[in-house]
This record gives sequence, structure tokens and C-alpha cells, in this order.
Amino acid sequence: MRPTFAGLTAFTQGFSSLRNRNYRLFWFGQLVSLAGTWMQDVALSWLVLSVTNSPVALGLTMTIRFAPALLFSLHGGVLADRLRKRQTIIVSETTQLIVALALAVLTSTNLVTVTIIYVLAGVRGFVDAIEGPTRQAFVSEMVGTKDLRNAVALNTTLFNSARIIGPALGAGVISVFGGGMHGIAACFYLNAVSFAAVIGALFAMRKRELHLLPRIPRGDSWRQLREGLRYARNTPSVLVMFIVMGFLGAFGFNFQTILPLVTKYVLHAEASTLALLTTAMGGGSVAAGLVVAYRGRPTQRLMLISAACFTVLLGLVGISRWTVVTAVLLFALGFAAVLTMTSVNTRLQLGVPGDLRGRVLGMYILLFIGTTPIGSYLIGVLAKYAHVRPTVLIMAGLSAVGVIAAYLYALRSSSGSWPEELEQE
Repeated sequence: MRPTFAGLTAFTQGFSSLRNRNYRLFWFGQLVSLAGTWMQDVALSWLVLSVTNSPVALGLTMTIRFAPALLFSLHGGVLADRLRKRQTIIVSETTQLIVALALAVLTSTNLVTVTIIYVLAGVRGFVDAIEGPTRQAFVSEMVGTKDLRNAVALNTTLFNSARIIGPALGAGVISVFGGGMHGIAACFYLNAVSFAAVIGALFAMRKRELHLLPRIPRGDSWRQLREGLRYARNTPSVLVMFIVMGFLGAFGFNFQTILPLVTKYVLHAEASTLALLTTAMGGGSVAAGLVVAYRGRPTQRLMLISAACFTVLLGLVGISRWTVVTAVLLFALGFAAVLTMTSVNTRLQLGVPGDLRGRVLGMYILLFIGTTPIGSYLIGVLAKYAHVRPTVLIMAGLSAVGVIAAYLYALRSSSGSWPEELEQE
């Protein structure tokens, strides 16, 4: 009986942060909401290609979608340190609900145009630029320092569990309606409804149980922003992470642009295959999140190795011509991507002082999501003139440049030897 009890204890330890009522409410509410968001993302990509049949239009949609993160996420980080996080997230989620509902109504009535898609994508991106760093920083207010490491890992698992559930549901809904506009609109309606889960969870939280961090006073936003930038610039371990995320965010993590193009123009398949590929990558992502949840604090060495593996796997996805092989590669790619992202996120959450956390996480959002417009538009243009397969290989090569640069900077900052910090578990 002892080994069984010990095994059960070890298993539950991987989910220790869910013992916290507020975080448990948030986690399950986000699971429903993010599944709806992924359902919408799959439907939106297919809608753009159905309306325009243009890789450039899809790339431009993703550019507009993520451009606000490039422009505003740093100030979103300042707001995360300044405003009450729970209230900010409630307002943001409500706005996202309205955007999803508008998209659903316009699509179901055949009034949607590519211009309308661009506008709604931009509104959604602006809200994400504020909510992203706030939501990341809110994790520590829900669980405190004891379970923070586990909560960050489970947040990543949550995100990627939704990546599995959402596309599968989206493909099923679109198929039920025959693959047309009504099926796409149904995905948008379901996403609008899904926001009620997380909004309800936020209202149901016990405010007295939150570990509220001291808020920075209202003042010169630019000065407060410079304080965060100065901290990142003068902290080598943070700068190494930001170099990796800058290159991978711009050129590697453009899955919402790359996967539809690979599906349609390399594998010559339909929306159901896109959902399969997205689900396969999500499965690898969930596995990686669970590994981090049980493993403990990830090291810088692990981050660099997983980032290097990501670049190789992305190149192999660009070479593959077979759906099954591509799905297997995407499973491994999802594993490597999430291992990298979770390593960075966990190290930032644990290592950055509380009064700077929102601003540093705003920089993380900028590099992770805000640089996506650069790569998305570049992918769309290259795919048009150089075809999809060479485009993916170019993206893998550019991502590799960032990993190599980060490794060389890590060596330089430790006087030319492998940093001792990289060896620590």
C-alpha cells in the first residue's frame, strides 16, 4: 500500500495549486473560455481563406490581430502593475465576448467582409495587449508564492488542453453544417457563450483570499516603463530569455498562419485536417506542461535546448508532405514550444520582483505575441512568391539565429564558460 499511496501523493502534487479555490475557479473557467477561443481561431483562419483564397490576406489578418501587442503590451504591463487585476480581466473578457458575438452575427447573415474581419481582429488584439500581462501577473495574486511554480505550469497545460479541445470542437461544428458559413458562424456563437464561464468565475472569487501585490502609484507611465526596461537590460538571465522569445515569437510561433497554409497548400486538405494538426500539436503541448508541473523549476539550459529542438522540428514540418508525418512532427513541435515558453514564463514569475512583474511580463507578451505581426505578414508574402514549404524553412532558420544568439550571449555574460546557473536544477 505504501508505494500506491506515495504514487498518488506524487500525482496530486502536480496539481497542488488547484487546491486554491480562487485559482480552481479561474482554471476551469479559462478552460471553457480558451476552448471557445481556439474554436474561433480555427474558424476565423478558414473564414479568411474561404472569403479571399489568399495567403497574404491570412497573414495580414494575423498581423492586424497581433499588432496591438507590439504597440501597446509594454504599457499594458504598466497598467498590470497599476490597476486591480481581477477587475481589469473582467472588463477585457466582456469586451472579447462582444467582439465574438459581432463576428458571429455578421458571418451568419453573410454581411462579413475581409475589412470587417480586419477591424474586429484589431479590437481583439488591443484588448489582449492589456489583458495578457495582467492575466499573467494575476496568477501570483491567486496562489501566492508557495504554489506559483505549479500554477504557471498548469496555466500552460490549460492553454494547450484548450488547443486540443477547441479545434476538435470547431471541426465538428463546421462539419455538421457542411463546412460553410453557418458552421463557421456557429463556432463564433459558441465562443461568445464560453466567455460567460471565466467572467462568472472571476465574479465568484473570494477577494479576501487574494494575495494582492502592492500597486505602483499613478505617475509618469514612461518613467515606470523605463524602470522595467532597465531591470531587463541589466539582468543577463532575463535578457537571454528575451532574445529567445523575440526570435521565436516573430518567426517560429506563427502557428495560426503556418498551419492553415500547410494544410491547404502543402497537404491539399480541408478544415478537418487543420483541426487534426492543431490537435496533434496541442497534445504535445499538454504533455510538456505536465512535465514542467511535476519537474519543478526549469533551468536556462533546458530552455535553450528545447528552443533548439523547436527550430529543427519546425524545419522538418516544412519538409514533410504527408499528413501523418506532419501530425507526429507537430506533436513533438508542440512539446518543444511549450517547454520553451513555460520555462521562460516560470523563471520570470519566480525571479522578477513583485512590483516589476507586470512590466516585465508585458515585455514577455511583446516578444511572444507582439512580434507575431512581423512574421505573419512575412509568411504571407513569402508563401505567395516562394511557396509554403520554403517559407517554413526560412522561418525555422531565422528562429535558429535567435537561439544561437541567446546561447552566445549566455556564454559571454558568464565570461566564456558554460554558466553555472544553467547547470542548476
